[in-house]
Amino acid sequence: MAIFKGAGVAIVTPFTKNNEVDYEKLGELIEFQIKEGTDSIIICGTTGESSTLTHEEHLECIRYAVKKVNKRVPVIAGTGSNCTNTAIYLSKEAQEHGADGLLIVTPYYNKATQNGLTAHFTAIAKAVDLPIILYNVPGRTGCNLLPKTVAGLVKNVDNIVGIKEASGNIKQVADIMQLTEGNIDLYSG
Repeated sequence: MAIFKGAGVAIVTPFTKNNEVDYEKLGELIEFQIKEGTDSIIICGTTGESSTLTHEEHLECIRYAVKKVNKRVPVIAGTGSNCTNTAIYLSKEAQEHGADGLLIVTPYYNKATQNGLTAHFTAIAKAVDLPIILYNVPGRTGCNLLPKTVAGLVKNVDNIVGIKEASGNIKQVADIMQLTEGNIDLYSG
């Protein structure tokens, strides 16, 4: 079932001394990771400082990565936001620019309810045709995507195919796998 297999590398977003994205260095990082055998490139995730990039920088990093990778490995674009409309916009743009999948973090700061999380992820998934990996990292977002919610999303939303589960709670991981009957790809990092 796994759409993305093996080890994916979350790429940092390098900056120049003038606080602009350093695309030359970004290209070097991507080339190094591909040369060393990574199975996918994750651009604009938490490690890539996605929440601190402007929308223009965010989308240019995705465009650049897709072009640089040139289909040698899948490119998974981080397009999460605490604003559903922003996440939809970033996700549509990532799809248009050739990303192979999306990594979407739970909304941060606002502490959404489980029903709110279901509505958020469902709206994003309906707006695109790409496979989506949910990203649960409550230590960073203040929001925990519970196993029952994950199971409901997997059952009702076809393009939600995986979860990067970073709660640190092994019981939660086991519950996700049990409640989804193994119909979800599990990632850690």
